Amino acid sequence: MTDFAFRLYVAGQSERSSAAEANLRALAGERLPGGYELEVVDVVARPGLAEEQRILVTPTVVRLLPLPQLRVIGDLSDPPRVANALGLPGEPREVRREKEAGGD
Repeated sequence: MTDFAFRLYVAGQSERSSAAEANLRALAGERLPGGYELEVVDVVARPGLAEEQRILVTPTVVRLLPLPQLRVIGDLSDPPRVANALGLPGEPREVRREKEAGGD
């Protein structure tokens, strides 16, 4: 079992939906080397689940594990802010490079 699990709610196969999924996968791949689980839910195909979970805007990512659940709305294009909002461990690749090079 992985320590982190996410559910990404999208509306169809739009460019915005694809961007949100790609951004989340890239961020999780960088910050969660131990792996993670991601379920993508199309609210057009499964409106009942979106209603049950009170998803009003897409894309929305929900961090299911670890608890508490956290939500971020939008295309997830600002990795540092998304990582902070989702409570992801680690630091951005750029910061690690600066530290390794002897920067602050």
